[in-house]
Amino acid sequence: MPDPTPPTPGRREAAEALVRAYYAAFSAGDRAAMCALLADGVVHDVNQGGRRTGLAAFRAFLAQMDAAYEERLEEVVVMADATGTRAAAEFLVVGRYLRSEPGLPEARGQAYRLPAGAFLAIAEGKITRVTTYYNLQEWIRQVSA
Repeated sequence: MPDPTPPTPGRREAAEALVRAYYAAFSAGDRAAMCALLADGVVHDVNQGGRRTGLAAFRAFLAQMDAAYEERLEEVVVMADATGTRAAAEFLVVGRYLRSEPGLPEARGQAYRLPAGAFLAIAEGKITRVTTYYNLQEWIRQVSA
């Protein structure tokens, strides 16, 4: 079925710039800048986890992640559709595992490099959904070595 939203000049570029800014803020550790790019009702689909809705839930997730992991992104590639309402990103997560998480191996400051990707929805200049995917078994292998 064709997308009912017609292409709009500049929308693809605006969406790509928004997503690049979001991931640049992530790598810089600027959580306030990240959250400023999200809609109030943002939907966050966590890899191997549940769905969280709203900025408060997203901020709580970030706090949990920042306590257990130190991460930055490299090789970020962003793509968006012609309507500027959907985008995808592929990147390499370069990190260290700082604090043990329930059900995962013990943290000892292990380094990891993990390919990952995300699908994003965009409306009115804000990110309304972030769905992230990576290979959890590969991450476990790396931090267990």
